[in-house]
Amino acid sequence: WGMRFDCAVSGAPWCCPFRASLLTSLYPHQSGVTETPKPLDPAIPTIAKPLREAGYHTAWIGKWHLDGSNSVTHYVAPERRGGFDYWMGYENNNNQNEVYVYGTGQETPRRLPGYETDALTELLIGHLQEHVGNRSSDGEYQPFFAALSVQPPHSPYVTPTTGDQRYYHHPADIRLRPNVPEVEWVKEKAALDLAGYYGMVENLDYNVGRIRDVLKELDVDRETYIIFFSDHGDCLGSHAQWAKSSPWEEAVKIPFIVFKEDGATPMRRGKNDAVINHVDIAPTTLGLCGIAAPEWMRGYDYSAYCLRSGDKAGTASTATAKPEPDSAYMQQIPYKKHAHSVNRPWRGVLMRDGWKYVCMPGHDWLLFDTKNDAYEMANVCFDITFAKQRERCHTRLAQWIADTGDDFALPSLTPEAAR
Repeated sequence: WGMRFDCAVSGAPWCCPFRASLLTSLYPHQSGVTETPKPLDPAIPTIAKPLREAGYHTAWIGKWHLDGSNSVTHYVAPERRGGFDYWMGYENNNNQNEVYVYGTGQETPRRLPGYETDALTELLIGHLQEHVGNRSSDGEYQPFFAALSVQPPHSPYVTPTTGDQRYYHHPADIRLRPNVPEVEWVKEKAALDLAGYYGMVENLDYNVGRIRDVLKELDVDRETYIIFFSDHGDCLGSHAQWAKSSPWEEAVKIPFIVFKEDGATPMRRGKNDAVINHVDIAPTTLGLCGIAAPEWMRGYDYSAYCLRSGDKAGTASTATAKPEPDSAYMQQIPYKKHAHSVNRPWRGVLMRDGWKYVCMPGHDWLLFDTKNDAYEMANVCFDITFAKQRERCHTRLAQWIADTGDDFALPSLTPEAAR
């Protein structure tokens, strides 16, 4: 096991905005990638720049979705691939059983055999074997950073067609979350979709195991960090909602686990409640490598949660000079029209103590105590009993909007109004 961040969030729970923040450590309104699809300006540097400057080989394999298209046939030109040394992927695709990739040394799209997660993992493994296997006579190799970006788990919620029966679940056996309403069509759809979703998750877990095995075979498992996370969650029937872009926990909470086998520098293990956000992933990654986060990165370096005292990694990061955030800023910037999802822009804040506050333009909307109401069944936004918490969260949200240069109309909220 590694270090698990139990309060990790997708501050922009939508494919393209999150991915731009992941690579640049800029908020969506700062990078310009505010919706899906929308391209990332290639003039904006990504995490590949400081890694390459520090002597790392950089590789990206799989889904890109940062060139402004939802089309499976869209071609991402080499100069629009984030500055990675090796890039083998595609712009977007929603058919996990028919995936075409192209990139470094192979610009003509070719269809991968089998299921997407299995096939892309195979590409990553092959690249690692080639790169690490090309050691010098004294056993040294160029340090590497490699990102594997797979679409599953994602709609369409279809069980992986791998022939492995362990991935198959019957909808009748699915236990629904308590916040799935007692509405027949909602329960039926949720059970069916979750059956496929859980199969995708199990298949992904299997492939993470394959990667760990290969790192061990290459004898680099004790010096390689694995960071496991997602770009958003999925409501899958909770609150009668589906997909992403909603502020409820099922959509904004994401897994975030940092792992490395113990070696000369063992890492810390356990869990914590730090509110790591999308903009924090790049600085944290650099911190694990002992690389200073560039000034243009807006996020915080949480690598200290993973490193033992005296570990050289992370000590070069300038991000540690920043105060650790007491909350995470969340955004859905444009008007969005997806079935069974919120079709309004919103801004929100998740406090480290678990209080979550969300506003639509001009009025507040949600207030939850997620530490004591994990399924968000009690919206206390308009309950005067919780007026002080509402004021506190409103003030913090207003500060986030000001500090990041965002443009959003918060409601007028004074102590008198709250009472």
